[in-house]
Amino acid sequence: MKDSLPIYLFHQGTNYHSYEYFGAHFVKVGGKQGVIFRVWANSAESVSVVGDFNGWDANKNPMQCLGNGVFELFVEGFKHLGNYKYAVKTAKGLTLKADPFAFYAELAPNTASRAYMFKSFKWEDGEYFKCKSIAPSHHNLPMNVYEVNLTSFMQKENGELYTARELAKLLVPYVKRMGYNYVEFMPITEYPFDGSWGYQVTGYFAVTSRLGTPEDFKYLVNEFHKAGIGVIIDWVPAHFPKDEHGLYEFDGAPLYENHGWDRIEHATWGTRRFDYGRTEVQSFLISSANFFFSEYHVDGIRVDAVASMLYLDYDKKPGEWIPNEFGDNKNLEAIAFLKKLNDAIHGEHPYAIMIAEESTSYSMITKPTADGGLGFDYKWNMGWMNDVLSYVPVDPLFRKYCHNKLNFSLCYAFSEHYVLPISHDEVVHGKKSLLDKQFGEYWQKFAGVRTFMGYMMSHPGKKLMFMGCEFGQFKEWAYKEGLEFFLKKYEKHGKLSRFFSEINNFYLNEPCLYGDDDGWDGFEWLLADDSDNNVLSYKRRLGGEELICIINFSGSEKDVSLHLNGKYKLAFNSDMIRFGGDAINKKRVVKSKNGEVSIKLNQLSFVYLKKQK
Repeated sequence: MKDSLPIYLFHQGTNYHSYEYFGAHFVKVGGKQGVIFRVWANSAESVSVVGDFNGWDANKNPMQCLGNGVFELFVEGFKHLGNYKYAVKTAKGLTLKADPFAFYAELAPNTASRAYMFKSFKWEDGEYFKCKSIAPSHHNLPMNVYEVNLTSFMQKENGELYTARELAKLLVPYVKRMGYNYVEFMPITEYPFDGSWGYQVTGYFAVTSRLGTPEDFKYLVNEFHKAGIGVIIDWVPAHFPKDEHGLYEFDGAPLYENHGWDRIEHATWGTRRFDYGRTEVQSFLISSANFFFSEYHVDGIRVDAVASMLYLDYDKKPGEWIPNEFGDNKNLEAIAFLKKLNDAIHGEHPYAIMIAEESTSYSMITKPTADGGLGFDYKWNMGWMNDVLSYVPVDPLFRKYCHNKLNFSLCYAFSEHYVLPISHDEVVHGKKSLLDKQFGEYWQKFAGVRTFMGYMMSHPGKKLMFMGCEFGQFKEWAYKEGLEFFLKKYEKHGKLSRFFSEINNFYLNEPCLYGDDDGWDGFEWLLADDSDNNVLSYKRRLGGEELICIINFSGSEKDVSLHLNGKYKLAFNSDMIRFGGDAINKKRVVKSKNGEVSIKLNQLSFVYLKKQK
């Protein structure tokens, strides 16, 4: 059964399909049906397969060592969904480990791997991917992302979770109706602790059993694609938990984690850091990412906590880290790994969207590796997010003193390809929900969200909004509970939901707002520094088309005059009655007079004007 090529490539760091060799696979050997188990445990004295089939007896089914730490065993008659682990004997004793390459696992808090025979699944997204293959660069297309935690979007009345298949009937039409053309799922890979939200992974090839079967998740992705909606998943290569059954010291010593005393652990998170310089770890992680593109048809991956990978001194004090060979704080192995990852994924899946959650000023995150960049397609704009979310709670009387929080982002907006994120991280841990962050009384908060959205949707960069913000959930996100959709029965919340649907769909259908996000050809300031009035105005352009964006962040009505010529149609007005506004401006067309266009804006409102030919 020994096959030297996949083992050789695995050790070389270039087996990007290592899940096809390692793990548990149903095969027929000598006419006998069973499962072939393979695992890498470099320092183990011996390894055996244990499970329900042998009473969890470590002495009954020893594995053969094929060399270089690779162990193999064929077990005749092993059943689909049979529970198993690896009994790894080391100098420290015997530990039971879940399979790092398992495709399925027991429902938490149980921790066994389960042998899984993928069922035939009829994908119906051929036309979807055909359109992607002939489309121009996705940088010139709209990207409006709805971030979802699949276990807390909606729950059954008895508190049970919906499977991914069941969620498809609820989530897909909702996302479509609300005007999002991508979803981003918080981690769906197997994890033991609910409170980690999935960011402490023990199964890098297993969709969590909380969501049902692998076919259930395929069904969900397929339904999104049939609706023309792309699927992005969060993926966590920065660290892994120290649960005994997981990757932690898998063969009795650091195997997947870095050996260096200063690099082995994220002390604040209580997790281990991967050894990005180890070729087998490179094969493992790149295979994991590749697996979800190949097997589950995802469109993109958002790589979590990239900053923690890039810097040796991340979350460390002086004396707690050792500089690299050049004497600085860059993690050269992690940098090389990220370049290798992006090149490998783009090489096999040209349509793939790779997104970095990166919070520092590290340069060239989204530049091609051939030009010295990391090769990501997008980077989360954390600077923009921090600035605007510190601006909106400020009393409008004092906003003139922090006006730069609105216009500073244009100083660097075109240095990378950005996503503007209002994510789950911003609506937990006492940070308040997006609605509750807004200054003022009840009605002002709703107006504030609408105004903020007028700014966000017209600012250069792709968009991401966390679930629940779109109907004004006052309460912070709680991972144990479903969203409070009952709020939509109340007038203000229902009208806010309608506003989100209309502004989202307006964005998707207005090329000026997305067709040129990457340079000054697509953006021109009209009023950048009117801090006394808390007003911003700018053009979004594409070719000969122009959209004029005027945003009033103040607490009073404003008469705004702009140096413009021509006739402009009122394309969008956040102050409409159906959105919860007052409709103080009923003009549908605005004409310039003496080289100026004048328009009245209600407090905390915005308008978009479309130039007429």
